[in-house]
Amino acid sequence: MDSATLTVADGLAVLTLNRPEAANALDLALKTALLDGLRAIAADDTVRAVLIRAEGRNFCVGQDLGEHAHALTRSPERAMDTVAEHYNPLISGIAALEVPVVAAVQGACVGAGLGLALAADVVVAAESASFATAFTAIGLASDSGLTRTLVDAIGAVRTRAFLLLGTKISAAQALDWGLIAQVAADDEAAASAEAVARRLAAGPTAAFAAVKSLVAASLPPLDEALERERAGAVPLAATADHTGAVEAFLAKRRPAFTGR
Repeated sequence: MDSATLTVADGLAVLTLNRPEAANALDLALKTALLDGLRAIAADDTVRAVLIRAEGRNFCVGQDLGEHAHALTRSPERAMDTVAEHYNPLISGIAALEVPVVAAVQGACVGAGLGLALAADVVVAAESASFATAFTAIGLASDSGLTRTLVDAIGAVRTRAFLLLGTKISAAQALDWGLIAQVAADDEAAASAEAVARRLAAGPTAAFAAVKSLVAASLPPLDEALERERAGAVPLAATADHTGAVEAFLAKRRPAFTGR
């Protein structure tokens, strides 16, 4: 199967993460397919709204750590190249779309998967969905624009706690914090998200583009946040804390951090 699929009909583009057997962990194939899909959407003037969704029980658990472990072994100094090559273009590409973007989230939405969801304009989550950052659990800080999108949504105090503690929050708590826009029953969430996307696709797209532009202009530049995250990730990837935590995760044991 393709790692991601794209369909366009009646003005709605549906971009689907399609690695359900891996909880839609972001490996090279999936990241590349998502980038290809976004470029196709941006070039298609028939698209009036976008729905980002995922197959399986989970939306996305973030970077595929098995693949990342191989990158650390093969070429540790280049292990974080994926941030500049894939994650930053994915997040900036979603944000740059002039049409509304809806994310439909079920199950786990973690790390870079959370970054993908929060890059959308409207997030609709299933009641049983959960959200987490998870970066510090493997000795990293943040990527995928989360230091901008989280602060925008929930403020600096909650963002610091969310990133530092790596706490998992429920869909209800995410809604209460203002992290997401809507929660629906598990068996209705996918249809609810699609209904929101179709409503937007039938709306005044010029006005929607203006709304997106005006809101973006009131916020710190996303590209600057993405670059700061990239620059911060490179030295952290070289630490013993990070490599040891990745090994511990894959071995299903608790990491021991030393600050080195």
